[in-house]
Amino acid sequence: MTEKPRAADPGATGSAPGGSAPAEQAGDGPRVVIRNNRKISEANEPAAADAGSDVPAEGLVEEAEVVVDEIEVEAAEVAGPPVVDAPAQPVDGGGTAFGAELEALRKDLDERTRDLQRVTAEYANYRKRVDRDKGLVTEQATGAVLAALLPILDDLDRAREHGDLVGPFGTMAEQLTTALGKFGLTAFGEQGDPFDPTRHEAVAHQTSADVTEPTCVQVMRRGYQAGERLLRPAMVAVADPE
Repeated sequence: MTEKPRAADPGATGSAPGGSAPAEQAGDGPRVVIRNNRKISEANEPAAADAGSDVPAEGLVEEAEVVVDEIEVEAAEVAGPPVVDAPAQPVDGGGTAFGAELEALRKDLDERTRDLQRVTAEYANYRKRVDRDKGLVTEQATGAVLAALLPILDDLDRAREHGDLVGPFGTMAEQLTTALGKFGLTAFGEQGDPFDPTRHEAVAHQTSADVTEPTCVQVMRRGYQAGERLLRPAMVAVADPE
């Protein structure tokens, strides 16, 4: 097989193919070798088998080496301490503007926080007021219904005093009294109770040596209250001490 021809040694000839710099100018630094492969495809090329010719035989690949000398970097350019990026410095006046904007944002945040706290407190008070009003309305409605039933209870009391509240009629009266008691209805006004002008209505006065303070000596009509609300005062006769 025909031996491949190689390019001339740059060190021997003083020049490289392709017009490279002389070897003495390249220095002793590392070199980069570029290999170029090409194929001669001329079928009817004249006899290139000339002994002094560099063209290989037909169908062979010519391999050439091109030596490129590396350009040396001057030592003075790479010498010195490593370069460190310095932190960016704010532009004159930028810090002041940023501080003013931050202060404005803080004031705005404080104002919004106070507004939220005020609205929250107002809403809490509104809820309490609504719940209180709702309870008051319920109590008033219940009191109105119970007050309308008081005349029936008075008739039951008179029937009980005369002994007519017996049998099934007496049972129904007890059930009615129990049902109304579930709504907070309570009766007051008994003989011997101390006279209370806020709960008793005095329709008669007399003196007696048997009492040491104004006392209810006779109950003409019992009073009623629903919870803490007075529905009707008791009608009584009061005896004062002598």
